[in-house]
Amino acid sequence: MDQTDEFEHHRPRLLRVAGRVLGDPHEAEDVVQTAWLRMNAADGDIDNLAGWLTTVTTRLCLDRLRARVPRPEALVEAAETTLDASEQMALAETVGVALQVLLDRLTPSERVAFVLHDNFGFPFATIAEILGQTPAASRKLASRARSKLSLSTTPVERPDGHADWQVVDAFLAAARNGEFARLLELLAPDVIVRGDPAAIALGTPEHIEGREPVATFFTGAAKAAFPVYVAERAAAAWIHLGEPKVVFDFSIDSGQVTRIDFRADPAVLAGVQRRSGQQRV
Repeated sequence: MDQTDEFEHHRPRLLRVAGRVLGDPHEAEDVVQTAWLRMNAADGDIDNLAGWLTTVTTRLCLDRLRARVPRPEALVEAAETTLDASEQMALAETVGVALQVLLDRLTPSERVAFVLHDNFGFPFATIAEILGQTPAASRKLASRARSKLSLSTTPVERPDGHADWQVVDAFLAAARNGEFARLLELLAPDVIVRGDPAAIALGTPEHIEGREPVATFFTGAAKAAFPVYVAERAAAAWIHLGEPKVVFDFSIDSGQVTRIDFRADPAVLAGVQRRSGQQRV
């Protein structure tokens, strides 16, 4: 595989990282394109191209964040009320689209450390190399970011299930990225997966039970799943040519997935709604 083919292989991952750090898919496209140009301009082959591209992309994101005009302090002062434990866990589990406004309160380095570690599972040694910090300093940056995100003056007017879609999106991201350990964290010990007859006919499993078997099944999977609502519940769906084919109906308790039902009954599919304003993770 030459460098151009390898870059195209890594492009979706780079776009996810840049999109989450910057909170803007258009800026993410620009940053990844710039990384591509720098790769082409580099002399000779690059050892560990995946790591090089991640570092360059993230540093370009840092440059963009540092160039942004700071928001007035009055708009980002922390309130006295803290989120409860389940809300804090949801914040730590994923950087959902609704949290992008909260990320604006972080310094660029805090934002990068938090997103790379808490959302993408990067080790602090790697983050430290990107930021030019020590691993201990990078760990402190991520910790400080979590503390800031646990306070907010921004009204978080969340409909029922808001925290659930954060868990769903974190689960999908971990599945696509092959993050087995992350999936284990998001799954309840006695989690169950079941398929309805229509879904089984399309190739979904009929029954899986237990955290490790379910994590094993989903590791590296769900690449064609998009975030949706089903009967106002956070879910995901395999969508082909614009039409939902199978719904991944999640049951969530205390930030963990307790059950996933594969559903392909036409009556269920008719009620699928894409989650407007949210990006595919």
